[in-house]
Amino acid sequence: MSQYKNILVAIDLSEESNMVAERARALADANQAALHFIHVIEPLSFAYGGDIPMDFSGIQEEIHQQATQQMRRFAEQHGIDVEHQTIVLGKPEVEIHSAAKELGTDLIVIGSHGRHGLALLMGSTANGVLHGASCDVLAVRVGK
Repeated sequence: MSQYKNILVAIDLSEESNMVAERARALADANQAALHFIHVIEPLSFAYGGDIPMDFSGIQEEIHQQATQQMRRFAEQHGIDVEHQTIVLGKPEVEIHSAAKELGTDLIVIGSHGRHGLALLMGSTANGVLHGASCDVLAVRVGK
């Protein structure tokens, strides 16, 4: 097994994130590695496109504040200090890759819904992270 030094855990702050965090914690403990959590908030404009002439900034700020509170509670449950928590706005796979490079990550851990069929082996985020990563990626199967 590889000796990992920096592990980045991409979480969506759902109940399923606990499974991902626990797997990452076990690997970090076994390798005496640093553990970092990242949560990426997708801009509302991605969901609604540029076609709707609305200012989403107030709603986006509220989402960010709620995510920050959830991250603090989640990270505390898993023994991750504030310096190892990141919340960013952007496209998940892009931001995860960027954080991984910045932190010198040698393993990214992410949850994946094991959907059936060749085209659905991983969710789009997990698939995007896997295909653009410059380090190892562990996809932890979550859900049914």
